[in-house]
Amino acid sequence: METKETLMEQLQTIEKWEKDQKGLWIWDRAARLPFAVLDKITPSFIQNKISSLLDELGYYLQSGGKYLTKQNSILKKLERNAEIPVHTIEDVKSLPLSAMDQTALSIQKSYAGAATVQGATTGIGGIFTLAADIPATLAISLKTLQEIAVAYGYDPSEREERIFIIKCLQFSSSDIVGKRAILKEISDYASRGSSKEMISQMQGWREVVLSYRDQYSLKKLFRLVPVVGIVFGAISNRSTIEDLAETAIMLYKKRRILERLAAAGQIEEAEPDIR
Repeated sequence: METKETLMEQLQTIEKWEKDQKGLWIWDRAARLPFAVLDKITPSFIQNKISSLLDELGYYLQSGGKYLTKQNSILKKLERNAEIPVHTIEDVKSLPLSAMDQTALSIQKSYAGAATVQGATTGIGGIFTLAADIPATLAISLKTLQEIAVAYGYDPSEREERIFIIKCLQFSSSDIVGKRAILKEISDYASRGSSKEMISQMQGWREVVLSYRDQYSLKKLFRLVPVVGIVFGAISNRSTIEDLAETAIMLYKKRRILERLAAAGQIEEAEPDIR
């Protein structure tokens, strides 16, 4: 197990990353301005597909549905990286952070590659294959988040953990105000209240759907030219999954560090700076 000093050093690295996430370049705001106009010329079948994301996220939150991932392959990766037997998620909780990190980074690399291929494939047909890209990207996103959750010892089959996964998805696509609010909300996730309280705080997941609208409005602009759509679709999807995986790694790793510090009686010294 890591020493207190090692845990504190890694926690400081994560908190530095959090502060970096709280900045928003002026051009990020300006880039959103054309979306209202673009939405007016978006075919109804794409608008309907984007709107269905809210239902998909609700379905996932309640039951996991078709998106729940198998854990055995992740446990085997952890076992190889830690070089000790790993049979259950409970076993993962006591593994070295280095083994967790190595496994999570391999997940990031694997799904970023899959997203690249998928983005290029759906970019072949220009705007007409864009609708197929929407559920595919959501599926890759949720699988990425779930496998990283397992890599740090958290079980996505539990509804509370699926809420955290949606929060990671929301954080990755939020503006500066949203990121600050989410960091504050999940800073002490382990000691949260009842499921009803957590559900009431999930209303912000609609921001995820709005961000998808913005993202696909931009993709639509480039996919008006099919060949350009192949390149842009590949780069855009890869970037989306890489950023999402980075968010999950940082937030799950922070949870694991804080829990270990709490178990060692050092939690008061490790309170996160979320101001």
